[in-house]
Formats: sequence, C-alpha cells, structure tokens
Amino acid sequence: MAPIELTVPPELAGHRLDRFLVSMLEGQSRSQIQRLITDGRVAVRPAVARGSAAPSEVAARANLAVREGDRVTVDIPEATRPAMVGEALPLEILYQDADIAVLNKPAGMVVHPGAGHASGTLVHALLHHVPDLSGIGGERRPGIVHRLDRGTSGVMVIAKHDAVHEELSRQFRDREVEKEYVALVWGVVQAGRRIDAAIGRDPVHRKKMSARARRARHAVTRITRARHLPGLTLCQVAIHTGRTHQIRVHLSAIGHPIVGDALYGGVRRRVPGDIRAVQRLDRPFLHAERLVFHHPRDGRRMEFTAPLPDDLRRVLHDLPGWTDSEE
Repeated sequence: MAPIELTVPPELAGHRLDRFLVSMLEGQSRSQIQRLITDGRVAVRPAVARGSAAPSEVAARANLAVREGDRVTVDIPEATRPAMVGEALPLEILYQDADIAVLNKPAGMVVHPGAGHASGTLVHALLHHVPDLSGIGGERRPGIVHRLDRGTSGVMVIAKHDAVHEELSRQFRDREVEKEYVALVWGVVQAGRRIDAAIGRDPVHRKKMSARARRARHAVTRITRARHLPGLTLCQVAIHTGRTHQIRVHLSAIGHPIVGDALYGGVRRRVPGDIRAVQRLDRPFLHAERLVFHHPRDGRRMEFTAPLPDDLRRVLHDLPGWTDSEE
C-alpha cells in the first residue's frame, strides 16, 4: 500500500500527532496509530522551522504537537488475513455484493473485540456470515469502516476489500456520507435545532465524552424532525461529523438526554405514570435509521434504512397519543 500523505489543517494545529492521525485516518484506533509511530512508519516534515537549525524531518512521537502546514506521511503495512474465528451469531444483512455488505446491527452487540469482549462481537458474526472481508482494519477489526455504540442499533456498511475500505473511509472522512438516527429524548426539542459543540474525552470520567473537554474535535448535530409527546420528543437526528457518542453527548449537553442513556443522564427514577413504559428500556433509545453513501466501485448512490427494532417500537406504542401511522 502506498504511503498516505496528510497536511495539518488550521483547526487541528496544536493537537498531538497520534490524535491528529486518529482524526484523519478512519478505521485506525489510537493504539494502532501509536504502534505505527513506534515502528517508525510515521514521518513529520515541518512547514516551518522548529528552531534555528531544524532538520527537514522531526522525530515522530505520539505526543508531538503538530503545526499548521506540517506534512505527515503514514506507511500503513499491508493488511493480513484475520486469524479470528467466526461465530454463528444472528446477523441481518440488508444488502451485499462483491465489494460491500450493509447490515442492521442489533442493540447489545459490541462492534469489535476489546477488553471484556473477547467473543460475541459484530466482527465475530461478520467472519461467519461474510468471509471475504477487508483486513485493513487489522485482525480485530476486519472490514469495519465505522461503528455504532454497543447499545445503538441500525445500519452499518462493511468493506469486503481493502480498496473499498479506503474509499468508504474517505467518504466518511470528507463528510460525504448521510447519517440519520431516531432518538427519544426528555423534554421538548424543536425541529431545526442545530448543536455545534466540539467533543473530547471527559477529563474525569474516562468512559465518557464531553462537550466541555479541553482538547476536543469539531462536531455538528441537527434535529431535522420532532414529534412531541408528553414530556418527551421523538427526534430525527442528522450528524455531519462522526465523533464518539456524538448524539448522546450533544443532546445531553442541551439538557435533553436520550431516554434510557444511563451514561449521559437519560435514566430517571421518578417517571410520570402515563410514560412509565420508558422504564422498560435497557439501552438508549437510539437507532441508526438511514445511511447514504456512494458505491466505492462505480459511484452510484446507495441508500439504506432499517426500521425501529421491536424493543423501541413497543415503548412508543405504550406512550399516550402514539399511533402506528406516525412511525
């Protein structure tokens, strides 16, 4: 694979090298980036001298602060065939061809293996149902271009070949992909609301993201439609960026956390009797309903939707004023 050359834009100047690369290279985790840096596969050529006798290249290290205009070269090694063993887990495949697979991820399934999740992940299911997967994500993330949180259900696209993986990653990185979600939130939110707040790792609670983090990345969320129910709003949400926990963080930040989201304030002990059905939720009421991208081989527009799963639909049916015609 040819080395990837990147130029540091103004909005990412001052970021650590590893964080800059994570933001620019879709599908590469921070630990993977740090390993590439340690292995000497990352080079940094300054745009301006970093001292009176600055070399043409500076030593690449994870905590190096990049500057505007710096040119960063990344040599990602050729992907290897995943050694993990597939598992015959239920998986709804909406579409597939020789290049991609589109699926409806169930809630409760972690996307890729990690601490505490050595089996039962989406990757394990993919290796069973879709054997011809891209290896570019590494052994633990074959074919994975983007991800959904464990508690979020809905549409995902998977790459079957490395060239396809790179093109889909570019579309996500360049914000050419349309992503729409359905969320049930506390309180009254109006359609047309735009949330433009950078998101970063919470300095105190490391499992959380925050809109008040010191080091944060630009993120935009829009409420495109809103259906008001007693004490609640069913929202259609479009995201223009793909930050970790973005919708959950943004809605919580404006005082309207997603119902059932224990991490961001969406679980309440006292709930009025007429909407007590929401207490049956064991996950956030968040579903990736629609995904639109261009086919990486021929450029044709591809649009996929997934209906609300049964657990979310049953909650809506038991709320006052709801009718099936409004789904």
